[in-house]
Amino acid sequence: MSRSSGTTANPPFVSRSAFDALTVEDVDDSEDEQQQEETPQTQVTRRLKNKLAPKGENNSKPPQKQVPQIALKSKPDPQEVERTKTRQSILTRTLWTFIMIGVFVALLLMGHVYMIMLAMLCQTIVYREVTALFSLTSHAPDSGEAENKRKKDPWSKTLNWYFFAVTNYFLYGESIIYYFKHVIFSDGQLLPFATNHRIISFTLYTIGFVGFVMSLRRGFLKQQFGLFCWVHMSLLLIVVSGHFIVNNILEGMIWFWVPVSLVICNDIFAYVWGMTVGRTPLIKLSPKKTVEGFVGAFWSTLLFSVLWGSYFMRFNYMICPVHDLGVSAWSNVQCTPNPVFVWKVWQIWSPLRVFLSQLLGKSVTVIPYAPYQLHLLVFAVFASLVAPFGGFFASGFKRAFNIKDFGHSIPGHGGMTDRMDCQFLMGVFTYVYYSSIIREHHVSVGSILQMIVSGLSANEQLELVKDLKKYMEGQGIMIV
Repeated sequence: MSRSSGTTANPPFVSRSAFDALTVEDVDDSEDEQQQEETPQTQVTRRLKNKLAPKGENNSKPPQKQVPQIALKSKPDPQEVERTKTRQSILTRTLWTFIMIGVFVALLLMGHVYMIMLAMLCQTIVYREVTALFSLTSHAPDSGEAENKRKKDPWSKTLNWYFFAVTNYFLYGESIIYYFKHVIFSDGQLLPFATNHRIISFTLYTIGFVGFVMSLRRGFLKQQFGLFCWVHMSLLLIVVSGHFIVNNILEGMIWFWVPVSLVICNDIFAYVWGMTVGRTPLIKLSPKKTVEGFVGAFWSTLLFSVLWGSYFMRFNYMICPVHDLGVSAWSNVQCTPNPVFVWKVWQIWSPLRVFLSQLLGKSVTVIPYAPYQLHLLVFAVFASLVAPFGGFFASGFKRAFNIKDFGHSIPGHGGMTDRMDCQFLMGVFTYVYYSSIIREHHVSVGSILQMIVSGLSANEQLELVKDLKKYMEGQGIMIV
């Protein structure tokens, strides 16, 4: 038999379908195959090795790259952050409120001199905060010199505090001379200070004025004159008001303590009533103030003033003017009280007497009262209707400078100015009202001594002593 003349192709040793049956599905291998194209023989060899290799010894698998896992932090909720800040602010504000009340009451009990020191400290901090708002920088120099831009006048701060010291020397010197005549004019060493106090004060102010003129520099003229006016405005509104507050302390602690309490009380009641029933805005300068809070605080302060003032008028330490700065709440203070603190009775009108007797079931003919209680109502009206405008004035001031608070002197409360804005106005009114209507104007030993020392010569003073001694002996009083 003869062979066929055509050549028949030999089948391959192993078919591709057989190797496909041995294929091990591997994700990493499939990814490698996509990244690098392999020949059919290389694929068969690699798959056979993977299939026949013992479990756990497959070394053909390339090492996996360690991908670092980044922990993604979730963004905090803005509302939760705001609530946390609000809680912390309320806690800080409440804590420092109690601290201030505790320090204030402690100094009140320790004596008048400590309250005067507190008033002067508050006045100094307020002055620093207000004058710091005026930044003496030259944004547009008058001379046009570029090197003067953004520079500061080195004498500005020095002159600020110099005028502050001179003003305090004059005002408090006047208070010391007025309230302690019996000490000043009986001491030969202090007599020159008393008789020449005003000329000394004017001389010191003149020195500051000349120093200011000598410090004027081209490129800063507008800023320097602006600061000069700013300082004098601050001295008028702050230092003069602080001087009247100190005078209230010297006239009797009650003339300082009760008005201050009424302002604080009115502020608290305005907040409570405003948060409770407040709906109608009161003034644009203070958007949080409401008409309901303003009216509710007015009636609440009226009631509070009578109760609060009637309690403290029972203590001599509160109502007696100062004659000795060394006294405290535990000292035995004695004085003749001002007539406004003496209790009186008011005869009730007959028809009203009958009505009250039938209503109460007992006879009511008189109502006891003290004239001071009527004055308390006046103070309460001013603290409720006028003193808050000191706060509105401060709010407008802050808006003008685009600031939230005057400073950070008191944590949670802002600056000292934010707490004293209404007190200055109330302190001035209290002193003016007291000195005009309530104070008794009578001759005192200090005033007589002042007239003798300043108006009589030495020989006339000796003659007065002889005549006074003769008069005293005629009254049966022997002078050794």
